[in-house]
Amino acid sequence: MESTETGIGFQEYWQILKRRWLPALAVFASVLALTTYSTLKEKPIYEAEGKLLFKKTTPGSTLTELGKEMGQLTPAAEQSNPLTTEIELIRSVENIEKTISILQLKDANNTPIKIKNFLKNLTVASIRGADILTVSYKDKKPKVAADVVKTMMDFYIDNNQKVNRLEAVSIRQFIETKLPQSDKNMRKAAADLSKLKENNKIVNLEEEAKSAVLVMAELETQIDQANSEFLKATAKSKAFEEELQMNPQQALTASNLSQSSTVQEALKEYKQIERQLAIEQNRYLDSSPIVIRLETKRATMKALLDKQIQQVLGGQQQSPNQSLQIGEVKPKLIEEFIKVDVERQGLAQRVTILSNALAGYKQRVKAFPRLEKEKRQLERKLQESEADYEELQKKLQEIRITENQQVGNARIVQRPSVPEEPVASRKSLLLVSGSLLGILLGIAVAILLESQDKSVKTIEEARELFGFTLLGVIPFYKKPEKNPRRREWRLKSAEEDLQLSPRQIVVRDTPHNSSSAAYRMLQANLRFLSSDKELKVIVVSSSLPQEGKSTVSANLAVAIAQLGRKVLLVDADMHCPTQHGIWELPNQVGLSNVIVGQAGFGDAIAQVMDNLDVLPCGVIPPNPMALLDSQRLTLLIKQFSASYDAVIIDAPSLNVAAEALILGNKADGMLLVVRPGVLNSGTVAFAKELLKKSSQHVLGLVVNGVIPKNEPHSHYYFTNESYAQEQSPNVNQKIL
Repeated sequence: MESTETGIGFQEYWQILKRRWLPALAVFASVLALTTYSTLKEKPIYEAEGKLLFKKTTPGSTLTELGKEMGQLTPAAEQSNPLTTEIELIRSVENIEKTISILQLKDANNTPIKIKNFLKNLTVASIRGADILTVSYKDKKPKVAADVVKTMMDFYIDNNQKVNRLEAVSIRQFIETKLPQSDKNMRKAAADLSKLKENNKIVNLEEEAKSAVLVMAELETQIDQANSEFLKATAKSKAFEEELQMNPQQALTASNLSQSSTVQEALKEYKQIERQLAIEQNRYLDSSPIVIRLETKRATMKALLDKQIQQVLGGQQQSPNQSLQIGEVKPKLIEEFIKVDVERQGLAQRVTILSNALAGYKQRVKAFPRLEKEKRQLERKLQESEADYEELQKKLQEIRITENQQVGNARIVQRPSVPEEPVASRKSLLLVSGSLLGILLGIAVAILLESQDKSVKTIEEARELFGFTLLGVIPFYKKPEKNPRRREWRLKSAEEDLQLSPRQIVVRDTPHNSSSAAYRMLQANLRFLSSDKELKVIVVSSSLPQEGKSTVSANLAVAIAQLGRKVLLVDADMHCPTQHGIWELPNQVGLSNVIVGQAGFGDAIAQVMDNLDVLPCGVIPPNPMALLDSQRLTLLIKQFSASYDAVIIDAPSLNVAAEALILGNKADGMLLVVRPGVLNSGTVAFAKELLKKSSQHVLGLVVNGVIPKNEPHSHYYFTNESYAQEQSPNVNQKIL
């Protein structure tokens, strides 16, 4: 399966190259010509080479631990190679600029050579399995090549030693800069820890937590006991309140009033006046002076009594139903009631005080984890600061020892010599590379041009874009040229291959060629397309003009007529009628005249061969749609269907007018003609949309004008066997 798919892909690319061979060939020839010209102008090039040896550690670097780390040649990343880093250092811009400046290297224009051109000639590589780098340089002058390698290697060695020495100095300076800050951080950490303990009164958080738990348990016990006593006192107070029918405040007020002699005397006198007034009201009228005098006296006494009560109560309001008589108050019960209420209030205050104390302890205990965390963080920070300070002190002592050491982990093992022989000529390699590059660019240009071309080129593309059944493939047919040799050797352009074939009735004129066989296959496919209903009226249309729908209509009609079936070919393309030209018939009277009643059907048709009648278009009307969408045409089609075994209607293209859609709805189905090289993907989308919206019954596709050499799968549709009689002069040219 995989091999089949690979073969198909190769065939598709081969077809692209066959279609775009001219621009691809032009690109290939241009690249090859440039490569050949550059190769011929190439001059001999000399290459000088030197070698550097690297050691993992430098001499004397192991005297101290810090010096050992500094002198090692180790990679920074896990998968990096330290020699690769050294290669980039040798190729650094600084080294190159110094070399160009000292040696005064210039290009062909007598200007200092550019860095990018210098790098093209410079090669720095590692030897596999050894800690050795090779440095080589190519130049047309052998001495210049040797001088460049020597200069760059000397620069690198000097820089390597300088960098290693300066590294120790920079580390010492860095440590000396960091020491005061480390000491400051250590002191600050100690101060922060001390401040935390002072602000939060921390001595020993663990012991304090244990003590707080015991105190909280004791407070909870006391709160429970106080709540119990408070509930008892509250119950007693409620009992007194129900018995005395007064609250504690009223009881206190009644006690004060009952113990006041002035209030009791005034109350006694007020009661006497009321009794006397009641007696006199029974004896006299309300208007009697005695009654009026007693009422005035009672009011005066009432005011005096109220004044005395206010003095005793100190501005408090007296309850309306509160008794003022000494005899109505139980002094002992009131006194006991007041004592119980005072006890209840005291117990409530005790519960509040104990609850506040418990809440304070809980808040303190709740803060213990945070304080412990902050304390541990500060202690850890202090430990880290102390360790950092001690480590810096230790490193400072070590780096002072290492600073005076002369470190370097690279040395020259092979100095460059002036080359005597040029490097091997690569002209043949350049020519091969140029040829391959030209081929690749040519293929790329061909594929690029193909991708920009949106036209439908193959049968498979047409089937995939339309999604309809493929009923027939009509090969491109052209009359054979008189000169066979010229026909064989003449190169045809793409435009010529896409030209319409002459409008010939190949089924009648050359019945033994492949085109005739294709039309006969088409009529056979149409005949077996519908088994339950015979297809009698078929509309033939296309997406665009110049796709050969009229030629297909004529040849299909001939193929059906040759089977002995009676066929009517109707030219309904009233925009560009063609059938009268194909059959060489007059067009004065035709379908348009029959529709409007200017001529009879029998007068308009013409028999062109046995079993085949042609109804030309006739006079082109100003509004073809009005005629083709009329009820008269519908009746005519029914008449045609009744009189003939098959009716082929040549309709206009879909993008020209809507008549094809109207005719398709009046027929049994529509046959869509497609021509590769004429149709494009945008037109296909537009045509499919029209067919879908108008609910057309599309029978299938007929791919017309197919050039076998442009089809990657032509063997699926065309036989390799040539027809012996296809170009024979003895074949009848016309079948009547």
